[in-house]
Amino acid sequence: MNIKQEVNLILSEIRRSRPLVHHLTNAVTINDCANMTLAVGASPVMSTHRDEVAEVVRASRALVLNIGMISDPIEEAMHIAGTEAKKAGVPIVLDPVGAGATRHRCDVAQKLITSVHPTVIRGNISEMRALLGETSHACGVDASGTEDDALGVAVRVAQAFGCVVALTGARDIITDGKQYYCLQNGHTMLTRVTGTGCMTNSLIASALAVTNNALAAAVAGVLIMGLAGEVAHKSLFGSAAVGAFRVKLFDAVFALSSIEIEQYAKIEQGETL
Repeated sequence: MNIKQEVNLILSEIRRSRPLVHHLTNAVTINDCANMTLAVGASPVMSTHRDEVAEVVRASRALVLNIGMISDPIEEAMHIAGTEAKKAGVPIVLDPVGAGATRHRCDVAQKLITSVHPTVIRGNISEMRALLGETSHACGVDASGTEDDALGVAVRVAQAFGCVVALTGARDIITDGKQYYCLQNGHTMLTRVTGTGCMTNSLIASALAVTNNALAAAVAGVLIMGLAGEVAHKSLFGSAAVGAFRVKLFDAVFALSSIEIEQYAKIEQGETL
């Protein structure tokens, strides 16, 4: 079975089983993440209170941890939820938002990695470099710097932390440290709408909820967002811009077909040395 077939099976299973995905995510994009989870066919829950997150995790099939608007109570709830997920075998997606922007964010991300051992880490190249202790020039939550060594950075993070890495950018690199996929779908309009990275976390988690193949799940989540971005842009007309694009992005995920995945997915596969 090739990767496109696996992605189609994953998408079909999400839509069939409607898995519950628990989010402790960025307050700026929480509504978009919930709606994107629904659009792909899964069910979102956004509980953040320390006294209930463990119970919610046990009822869920995947967990998203996003440090975009970190606070002491949220960080505590993330450790509780992540620890419970690890005990229950619930897969975890960690987004180390802005890890290269401040020392505190990098510390929070590294502590979470150590304590909960995420299944997938998704972020941009600045954030990934920061996790490795390498020089980063991040400003806010946006990526900066060259992506020439994106594959190398992604592989080093995957090997260092024993997880799948989804490094998203001009080209998306998905790797478990042994093999990799390079995805070249998407559109620059995705960078003009806040939260597309957060929404990609939701797509990856929805995929993780229905398969044990974390590498394929990460490919599925990133690919669905990239293809939807292309479809959404093509459907714009006249003076329509970012507002219309954002709405059409949800529509494109909701309506994404197996034919579109087979025909338009641009995927390069290889093994690391």
